[in-house]
Amino acid sequence: MALSVPKLPPRPVGDTPPVITRIVRLARAHFFTHGYSQCTMDELAAELGMSKKTLYVHFPSKEAIMRAVIEDLGREIRTSADELFASRQLNFAEKLRGFAEGMVERLTKTNPRLLRDLQRFAPDLYRQVAEMREKNIPYVFGRFIEEGQLAGMVRPEVDTAFAVQFFLQAMNGLCQPATMERLGLAPRDIAPRAIGLFFGGLLTPAGRKEHEKLFPR
Repeated sequence: MALSVPKLPPRPVGDTPPVITRIVRLARAHFFTHGYSQCTMDELAAELGMSKKTLYVHFPSKEAIMRAVIEDLGREIRTSADELFASRQLNFAEKLRGFAEGMVERLTKTNPRLLRDLQRFAPDLYRQVAEMREKNIPYVFGRFIEEGQLAGMVRPEVDTAFAVQFFLQAMNGLCQPATMERLGLAPRDIAPRAIGLFFGGLLTPAGRKEHEKLFPR
């Protein structure tokens, strides 16, 4: 059963001009599909229907666009989590499932080459991806653990700070290109498997029943 996951259509964030949002969202789709090294400013300009000169007015380089893509993705993940936490129609397990489904949806078209490209050819950008995880995982999963404890679904003795760091380190390892290649996993496979395994060990008996309904083995 698929949940109704909040959709985030391309839209300006804060005072971001619509043209910047459009460039970033199209570039994200392009990078995720083809990888980083295979994309050029000429190709991006052509897809956007603008000259390369105009594209350079907004972004001085492909690296600058990719930085904006990573920032936009991190912001989108946090906003999606906020929308789920604010929902009064979903219980804890449904919110957790909704977040996992949202991550799968974002990563379904991600070429496994992307992270390896960044690791090899743009190490500063690769570090930025790691920094995004280090910012988002405590923000999102710390709240999931605390909300789950309040709902009686996560064991009350769980130390949130320790659990979050444990999950962060696990994700840092799993998201290494060499690890994904060795395990035969694509980026879209990581989040739901990791979330299911991680929270499966934190839940109370009542939480486990709800969890198993939405995260079947």
